[in-house]
Amino acid sequence: MKALTVFFNRLVQRFLPDAFIFAILLTIIVFFLGILFTESGPIEMVSYWGTGFWDLLAFTMQMALVVITGYVLANAPVIKNFLARISRLAKTPAQAVMLVTFVATIACLINYGFGLVVGALFAVHVARQVPAADFRILVAGAYSGMLVWHGGFSGSIPLTVATPGHFLEEEMGVIPITETLFSPTNIFIVLTLVLTLPIFNRYLMKTTSTMDLDRSRWVIPDESVATLEETAPTTPAEKLENSVIVSMLIGIMGLFFIGYYFILNGFDLNINIVNFTILFFGIILHKTPKKFLETVSNGVKNAGGIIIQFPFYAGIMGMVTLSGLSEQIALWFLTFANEYTLPFFSFLSGGFINVFVPSGGGQWAVQGPIMIEAAMSLDADLAKTAMGVAWGDAWTNMIQPFWALPVLAIAGLHIRDIMGYCVMILLFSFIPITIGFFLF
Repeated sequence: MKALTVFFNRLVQRFLPDAFIFAILLTIIVFFLGILFTESGPIEMVSYWGTGFWDLLAFTMQMALVVITGYVLANAPVIKNFLARISRLAKTPAQAVMLVTFVATIACLINYGFGLVVGALFAVHVARQVPAADFRILVAGAYSGMLVWHGGFSGSIPLTVATPGHFLEEEMGVIPITETLFSPTNIFIVLTLVLTLPIFNRYLMKTTSTMDLDRSRWVIPDESVATLEETAPTTPAEKLENSVIVSMLIGIMGLFFIGYYFILNGFDLNINIVNFTILFFGIILHKTPKKFLETVSNGVKNAGGIIIQFPFYAGIMGMVTLSGLSEQIALWFLTFANEYTLPFFSFLSGGFINVFVPSGGGQWAVQGPIMIEAAMSLDADLAKTAMGVAWGDAWTNMIQPFWALPVLAIAGLHIRDIMGYCVMILLFSFIPITIGFFLF
């Protein structure tokens, strides 16, 4: 196992390009796959690419705000002190990676956006507490929490099929979360990963002793935030910029809406309410608009990769879906399936398609109709088949930079710094997921 970890780590360090180059290469690969395996020609594929290019603009803004608002909140003195105190629970590198993995996994079960921010920020604080720990593995451990998000309370596929009026209701009806999230299959997989991922990542930490670490290639982000020279406000405009009252007024208004939202909707977390909550707590905890905006200016620098790369993934999704390539992939996996194995092959096909369509909701819109039709024709379990697609989507997130970009932006790393470890996490997690689908 040590040799395998070292092999993958050195392989990605040598051959895996920057995440932006990866998105471009993936675009070219999908372009030619569409020409080879569908009836689409080069002109059609370019058309599909350009048509889909801007389809993720709203989501791009959401994920950019995950990074920016998370950075703002993390640099509030109260939050920095709180995370620092928790990080002191780790005394050794092994304890550090286990603590980061466990916290990130639990946070991702609550909500994937919340988990991405908390995991990355906590990894930074733990790295400062235990400087001997390999920061790359801490960040990989934080990102590994994304493995469980589709089995948690923000899983888009189980929540979609549990919602009356969803687009497949006529075919499959409404499936309550008792049959998806709280099914024996899902509970087994989630509990197994929550308990074993910290241990497995601790093992990965040990492999660094056999590797040549070039620590100059990764630097723990500085906790200090550049601020302008403090001068006493003299003009009305400067007094407003330095007014605690202004921040408190808008902050209280934001807190009122947050309370109203949860009273009206219950514990219904989504990326918008997570960003909204983090944003307004950041405003309040920074006390003045000036200090808040200074921190925002520093945080915006971390969101560049997301802003420029997500449109390329939207273009890839456009080619995959509009050309029918995703349908061809799903149908190919179905040729091996029967009543009992369909959920497992839904998992495999979901994992493969996720490399090209890294969006749970978007993937279900493409793959869901095919899988549900197959499940009905084979008399297979509809809920289990849907969860197969969900777990496939979550599984290959470990080797798809799309979701890693916010974590990497907060941590200040490149995709090649963690991908070798993520490949090992992918291979390990295949075992409990497979057992879950075949035994329960």
